[in-house]
Amino acid sequence: MHEHDAYPLIPLFPLGLVLLPHMDLPLHIFEERYKIMITECLENHRAFGIVFFDGAVIQTIGCTASIASVVKRYDDGRMDILTRGEKRFIIKHMDESRPYLQARVLFFDDEAETITADDRILVTDTLHRLKDLDRLSKTDRDYDALARLGPAVLSFVIPGLEGFTPQERQPFLETTSPRRRLAKCRAALEGVAKRMQLSADIQKAVGGNGDLKALMLKAGEGI
Repeated sequence: MHEHDAYPLIPLFPLGLVLLPHMDLPLHIFEERYKIMITECLENHRAFGIVFFDGAVIQTIGCTASIASVVKRYDDGRMDILTRGEKRFIIKHMDESRPYLQARVLFFDDEAETITADDRILVTDTLHRLKDLDRLSKTDRDYDALARLGPAVLSFVIPGLEGFTPQERQPFLETTSPRRRLAKCRAALEGVAKRMQLSADIQKAVGGNGDLKALMLKAGEGI
């Protein structure tokens, strides 16, 4: 028995995105190898792993995706599916014995942390930042329901929202402290809000209502 055989073997789907636990992700399956993979996952009630691939490098830490539903099947075998992020893993060994990639993986979870009064303040502060962002995007949410999720789940749900890049999401996937992850959320929300405001200002300037040159210089400052 090879040492890698001690780790579970899962189907692997490298994509140009990052899946987080508790995050819903719709996928359009069109490549033949992934039609095979998803069909086998459906038949065996099995999850598959998603890892971020930027076109050059496949990340070694990813998240499993369970198939919540098949939204549509096409005559040529293509599928629209809805998946949900579940368990995080570290790739220990790649396996190319099937038409699609597989990997031997080590699953991991969060560190044990006791929720403190400071954590509850952090939750409140983070949700205030989210409200500021939502005012820009004119989005309505149930903030009380989000607060009830607790730091561990909330710190995955927030970076799973629209506006976060794959490069921004990957560190959330890798961080095993809910407290540190939520602190990252609070800081990241401010950056996302600045990007969104700048984008809105640029669109307004393009329409003839602002100083486009000044805004582009501002964008170059790293906001």
